[in-house]
Parts: sequence; C-alpha cells; structure tokens
Amino acid sequence: MARRKSRILAFQALYAWDSGTKDEKTLLDFSWASEAQLERIGEDGKTFARLIIGGTLEAIDRIDAVISRHLVNWEIGRLNKVDLAVLRMSVYSLLFQKDIHPSIVINEAVDISREYGSDDAFRFVNGVLASVKSTLETENRKL
Repeated sequence: MARRKSRILAFQALYAWDSGTKDEKTLLDFSWASEAQLERIGEDGKTFARLIIGGTLEAIDRIDAVISRHLVNWEIGRLNKVDLAVLRMSVYSLLFQKDIHPSIVINEAVDISREYGSDDAFRFVNGVLASVKSTLETENRKL
C-alpha cells in the first residue's frame, strides 16, 4: 500500500509537470503536496516517488517514443494528461525497475487510472501497457 501511495504522488507530480505548473526541483521537494499525504507515505515512500519522478523526466524522450509506438490510431499529443502521466511513470517502471514485476506495475497503473482518469481510461492504459510489456518480453528473449 505504501508504494501505491508513492505512485499516486509520482503520478500527481508528472501531471503537474506536463501541465506546466511545477518545475522538476519543486516536484522533487514535494512542497506542493499536503502534509498528511507526505506523512502517510513516509521517507521511504518519498524516496520511491522521487525515483519514479526523476527517472521518468530523465528518460522522457525514450518513454514517450515507447508509448507512441504502442498507440493504435492515436497520437501521444492527443492523450489526456492524466492518462499520459500514468503511462509515463508505468513505462519508466517497465523499462528501468526490473525488480518490480510487470504485472504489479500494470495493476497499479490500472487502479490509479480508475481512480483519477475518465470512466474507460483504465482499459486504454491497460491495453497500452500490456502491449509494451509484451514487446519488452519479446526483446528480452532475443538477448
């Protein structure tokens, strides 16, 4: 549950970044988050959220390219900012956090999308991430 709360914090930060309301330094110091939210996740949770936020922003071009390759009849620029923030942090995790099982990443993304996205957003997020996961598994088998 603590990691879920950290992922929600990371999602909120990436959404704010994409909306242009916060810069990276402000996002990573969490001055924008409520005291209650920060107390609930603790120091370990803040560290995990910072890893996702910083890692996602550092690899944003690669992450966006991966997302774009897995969109069917859609363009990344037309995506809802909520969906895009969830996809970005999840693709970061699928690409770089090999210690976290892909099904956990996808399940968390679907749950966050259900809570914060539009009615059917979770289906869209699930489909894109399942496609990314499948491609990554195929690429790993070739290695």
